[in-house]
Amino acid sequence: MATGLLESIARSTQLAGHNRLALLLFRLGPRQIFGINVFKVQEVVRTPPLTRMPGAHPHILGVADLRGRIVPVIDLRAAIGAEGESAAAGHLIVAEFNRSVQAFHVAQVERIAHLDVAELRTPPEGAGDGYLTAVTHYQNQLVEIIDVEKVLAEILGGPRALTASIGDSARQLDAGGLKVMVVDDSRVARAQVERVLRELGLASIEAADGAEALARLREMAAAAPLAEQLLMVISDIEMPTLDGYRLTTEIRRDAALRDLYVLLHTSLSGVFNNAMVDKVGADRFIAKFSADELAGAVLARLHEVLASA
Repeated sequence: MATGLLESIARSTQLAGHNRLALLLFRLGPRQIFGINVFKVQEVVRTPPLTRMPGAHPHILGVADLRGRIVPVIDLRAAIGAEGESAAAGHLIVAEFNRSVQAFHVAQVERIAHLDVAELRTPPEGAGDGYLTAVTHYQNQLVEIIDVEKVLAEILGGPRALTASIGDSARQLDAGGLKVMVVDDSRVARAQVERVLRELGLASIEAADGAEALARLREMAAAAPLAEQLLMVISDIEMPTLDGYRLTTEIRRDAALRDLYVLLHTSLSGVFNNAMVDKVGADRFIAKFSADELAGAVLARLHEVLASA
C-alpha cells in the first residue's frame, strides 16, 4: 500500500496551481475520515517498534527509527481529541511541516482523493474543537482536514520568537500607515505571522482563504489605490475555496491589484513550490516558520518601498 500511495503522491503534484488539491485520506477511529495534503507526505509505513521518550509530551508515542532517521511519532487521535481509542498498530504518515519531519500515528490509511479546492468549506464554528481548517465531501462521506500547524504548536511548541535586534531596528522605520494582509486558513498560522508583524510595528488585515482575501482587496482598491494602503500580501498556499497560487494569479490579472507584492508563506516546501512561485507571478516564497526570515522579508519590502517614495 505504501509504495502505491507514494507513486500517487508524486503524480498529484501536477494538480497544484490549478486550484486542485490532493488529500491523503485516513481514519483515526472506526468512523470519521480525515485528510492531509499529500504534498506534505514523505512516506506511509506500518507502525514499527517505537522507543518511548521519558518526559515527552503525552501525545508523543515515542520515536521511530526509519532507516537511520529518528522521527517523533504523534498520536494524532489523542492530539485532536477524536473519538475512540488509538489503534495499537495502524500506520505512520511521515510528513514535513514547518521545516521539521514528524510522523502521525493513524488507525488506517484509506486512499488519495483529488478535489477541487472550491469544494472545500470553512468548518462550522466549534467543529473539531478548532482542530480543522476545512471540511469537504468525498464519495458522500464527510472529510475533515486537520489544522496540523495547531497540533504541532501545542505538542512541539511554537516557533522561536523574533530576535530582539530585528524588532528594534524595524521600529525605527516609518511604514506610513501601510498594513500587511495575512491570508491563511489556520488561525494558529495567522497568529504567528501577525505576532511577527506587531513586533515590527506593522498592523495587519487578516483573511481566512484566498476568496475572502481577493474580495477584500478589490473592495479596498475601489476605495483608494492599494499602494497607499498595503505594504504586501503574505499568503498561505493550501486553503479552501481559492488557494494561494490561484489568489496570486487573480491578483496579477486584475489591473487594480497586479502591482501588489505577494509573498507565499507555506509549510509546503521544496523545489516544486519555487517553480510554482515563478509560474503564478509571486514575488517571493518562504517556507514556514522562521520568525527572523519572515521579518527579514517584510523589512526588505519595507526598505524597497521607502527607497522609492
